[in-house]
Amino acid sequence: MKKIYYPLFAFLFILATACNNDKKEEKTSENHTDEAGFNYVTYANDPTGLRLYTLDNGLKVYLSKNEEEPKIQTLIAVRAGSTYDPADNTGLAHYLEHMVFKGTGEIGTQDWKKEKVLLDEISNLYEEHKSTSNPEEKKKIYRKIDSVSQEASKLSIANEYDKMVSSLGSEGTNAFTSSEETVYVNKIPSNELDRWLEVESERFSELVLRLFHTELEAVYEEFNRGQDSDGRKQYQAVLEGLFPNHPYGTQTTIGESEHLKNPSMEAIHNYFNTYYVPNNMAVILSGDLDFDSTIQKVNDAFGSYEEKEVNHPSFPEAEPIAAPIEKEVFGPTSESVYLAYRTNGVGSEDQKKVVLIDYILANSQAGLIDLNLNQQQKVQRASSFTNFDKDYGFHLLYGMPKADQSLEEVKDLLIGEVEKIKSGDFEDWLIEAVINDLKLSQIRQYENASAVAYAHLDAFINFQNWEENLEFLDELATISKQELVDFANAHYKDNYVAVYKRQGEDPNIAKVENPEITPIQLNRDKESDFVAEFNKIESPDLQPQFVDYKEAIKKSETESGLPVSYILNENNDLFNLYFIFDMGQDNDKELALAAGYLDYLGTDKYTPEEVKQEFYKLGINYFVNSGTDRTYVGLSGLKENLPEGMKLLNHLWENATVNEEAYDKYVDQILKGRQDGKTQKGNILFNGLMNYGKYGEDSRLRNIYTASELQEKNPADLVQKLKDMRNYKQRIFYYGKDVENAVAALDENYKVQNDLKDYPEAKTYTEKETGGNVYFVDYDMVQSEMLFLAKGEDFDAEKMAATSLFNTYFGSGLSSIVFQEIRESKSLAYSAYSSYQTASEVNKPNYVMAYIGTQANKMPQAVEAMMELMTNMPEAEEQFQSAKEAALKKIAAERITKTSIFWSYESLKKRGLDKDMRKEMYETIQDMSLADLKTFFNENIKGQNYNVLVIGDREEVDMNALSKLGEVQEMDIDFLFNYEKEVPVEVEM
Repeated sequence: MKKIYYPLFAFLFILATACNNDKKEEKTSENHTDEAGFNYVTYANDPTGLRLYTLDNGLKVYLSKNEEEPKIQTLIAVRAGSTYDPADNTGLAHYLEHMVFKGTGEIGTQDWKKEKVLLDEISNLYEEHKSTSNPEEKKKIYRKIDSVSQEASKLSIANEYDKMVSSLGSEGTNAFTSSEETVYVNKIPSNELDRWLEVESERFSELVLRLFHTELEAVYEEFNRGQDSDGRKQYQAVLEGLFPNHPYGTQTTIGESEHLKNPSMEAIHNYFNTYYVPNNMAVILSGDLDFDSTIQKVNDAFGSYEEKEVNHPSFPEAEPIAAPIEKEVFGPTSESVYLAYRTNGVGSEDQKKVVLIDYILANSQAGLIDLNLNQQQKVQRASSFTNFDKDYGFHLLYGMPKADQSLEEVKDLLIGEVEKIKSGDFEDWLIEAVINDLKLSQIRQYENASAVAYAHLDAFINFQNWEENLEFLDELATISKQELVDFANAHYKDNYVAVYKRQGEDPNIAKVENPEITPIQLNRDKESDFVAEFNKIESPDLQPQFVDYKEAIKKSETESGLPVSYILNENNDLFNLYFIFDMGQDNDKELALAAGYLDYLGTDKYTPEEVKQEFYKLGINYFVNSGTDRTYVGLSGLKENLPEGMKLLNHLWENATVNEEAYDKYVDQILKGRQDGKTQKGNILFNGLMNYGKYGEDSRLRNIYTASELQEKNPADLVQKLKDMRNYKQRIFYYGKDVENAVAALDENYKVQNDLKDYPEAKTYTEKETGGNVYFVDYDMVQSEMLFLAKGEDFDAEKMAATSLFNTYFGSGLSSIVFQEIRESKSLAYSAYSSYQTASEVNKPNYVMAYIGTQANKMPQAVEAMMELMTNMPEAEEQFQSAKEAALKKIAAERITKTSIFWSYESLKKRGLDKDMRKEMYETIQDMSLADLKTFFNENIKGQNYNVLVIGDREEVDMNALSKLGEVQEMDIDFLFNYEKEVPVEVEM
């Protein structure tokens, strides 16, 4: 788990680090009226440039402008989530979120009048199903539901909403539900705003629960994925402990198994009619927009919605936690402990002080946990984060044990760091450094239109005046060290919840039968009248822009002759500096080992902890990272601190001192990391099995040091290797302002010899032919996951256009063929996709890949459905045209900017290319037909020979069905990763 800071998006850049009483009395908001009569509010010193409108019906409209790319991040938010679910219908808000994608009386139907009769019958049947407790009677009613649903599907048209927004060139189409919000997400080309509003205005005007029982099964598959997530179960146990009498802890967003299996369509309609009303919703748009015309369009789209009274639920005040609450969660993944303290919610005084305490504890560089636990390797890993909702929040610390540690010991170490806050045992400068760090984070966040949109979302959901967000950092800066110490002593006592995640079988897994569902009709050759009219709407022209890399990437060099590529940062005063060595682990296996070791070293001047502190004082991040073919040393932060940051980096690089004890702990950490990693099913499937499926036994993944080899290494050799790295050929990339000063800082602080060494020869790995093999790993899980992998022809730039169009049409996204057939029609999986993956290097093979994640007892049917699709591509002309539009519009709206210019060029060069290939792709896609795509399919997808990679519970997976796909080989996880077997510890009886 990475460091999370929940209200980070809410932080605004404020020039002053403290505010006085006079400033607090200043009016920072101002009311305006535009020429069309729309009223809005703006805020002084607001880096987001927000205009906040309230329409006559109460709808909030947040508009902010960012012209970096011709796109608009759109969020449609509802102030209602799982906290609002009826106690006997948990999961309702989340399931409703799924159903809002199914259309209305205008979208998704061939004959609404006839279809509605059948949907009403289905609704009545579900009420019967819910009211009876007789299992056989339930099955009988369900069969009737399935039968009527089949008839209703003959009149519906699946995925019309998805097809329409896809044809806009929309990205990230999705939605999410949490405790107090349900949010619908798209990122659209800015010239498609009118058509997007046309769709969304209709979409939220009414709820139609069509294709209900197949989507319900998809939601249950999502429930199963949650059962397979130990982290999610551990997190939920924390909430149950913190909030035993509040929906935060008593209700999950996904819902209870029994409630999911006994839904009420009437209750879902009631929820929609109660909370999906304009005065409880917001339209949030951030990007390349015109304020005055946009608000007029939003009003035209949503202004006729009818306002209704909304009563938000309230709950009794939580009783104080008087003594530690300890819980256990079991599952197959590695062990960890969560330690959480309950706080007050968003906007409270608690929030300000807890945020500061959190970052003093863990800021990924110089916090108490960072230095005292991680830097000194007293635990495998530890950190903390905060979360604040409307009613309450919490502060959560977490840790993973070393090989010789108990979870209780880790918990005590975490509490020990909290005790240092309570005793004031932290540096006085740390509060100011934390606030500066947050300002830097805010600057980076608000370069991005999406981050701005989500900041405004948080304010809306939490009933916050935007002014509160603008003042947040100023108010943090007024908090003294003594106030923090006093607060910590008053609030961090034995009032915590500790949840121990232990390895073992979970006794609470819900086992379910595979329901008999008749595949519904997709009717992909049909379209509603709404779609027909929608397709007639013309959008303003948007032309693609391509990068001239030789012009965009400027050149310079240092006094030592090192080439410097640079791109000017025209937005702010931040910089990124990279030293690039075109050698990595393939050239020298020790490089990655040495790079990781540096993180635990000091110098002849600074201890390891002091090194981290000095960088943090400067607001500078540094890193050393060695990949397969490249090694990077980097700095980032404020440009004014680049010279000092470079001086400090050079000092560390030249003067790092050997620490034998740190190396021994580092080796222990590597070995424990291996043991932890092999318990993660995602790592097993997408790393272990994937690499074995491609390379067999001779792969980078398996080319590792044994425990004894690591232990026998001389750490002095590793330190010398890092120092000697400066003597190899290298180049520099700089993104920022004042290039001359940056180069001057390099000349002063980074000297290299004139005759730089060539790189060692790289080891090569041969990708084997695929086909006829089923590699299976036995794992304790509810679902099973499967990858089909077929080696294709070597990279060919001329296939890039067809690849992009094929993936859009066939295998990726909510409107793709694979998603429609496997999830929408047959309800065989929550997640299923397929893609043709182009190689990242010249003379390397492309791959065909398909994925299914589903309940184990559905796998044979899901495999059959996927293989049929991979053999015979369904041809749907209208869907092809939508996919073609989407592919073209995404290219037209894409802008490669900032550091992406350099890194995209680096990727092109690895493929043997030196120009922006999107121009040729755009022109090629324009001329492509469905027949061309079918030819691509026949030549590259159909008839491929697959290695099949499977992870699941051996007792649940149909091994006979797997044997039909090839020779089944059950793989040992240690063998996959080339790990040594753990030696059993003999226990005396």
